[in-house]
Amino acid sequence: MTELILPWVSGALLIVGAFFYATGTLGLLRFPDVYSRLHALAKADNLGLGFVLLGLALQAESIAVGLKLLLIWPLMLAASAGVSYAIARRADSLGLKPWRKDAP
Repeated sequence: MTELILPWVSGALLIVGAFFYATGTLGLLRFPDVYSRLHALAKADNLGLGFVLLGLALQAESIAVGLKLLLIWPLMLAASAGVSYAIARRADSLGLKPWRKDAP
């Protein structure tokens, strides 16, 4: 029974992950400033990565391989947060102000 359901669940998780990746890319292209673009990438891509890795872990040949795949996610969460913080801090030091709708 699980052999029939597992590929469908894994495929659905991969599709959901691809959707979040596409959403993050759309935010990167459409949002007005570096801060909101960082927010879109950090949130949507990390969530997409989690779904993709979970979908791939369900197709893994062994539990060890599946756990290694799932270990990638917290490492990428920490790396993404650190890099996003560094980019935002550099943008702030360069004097880039956050976008405001009512600003001239």
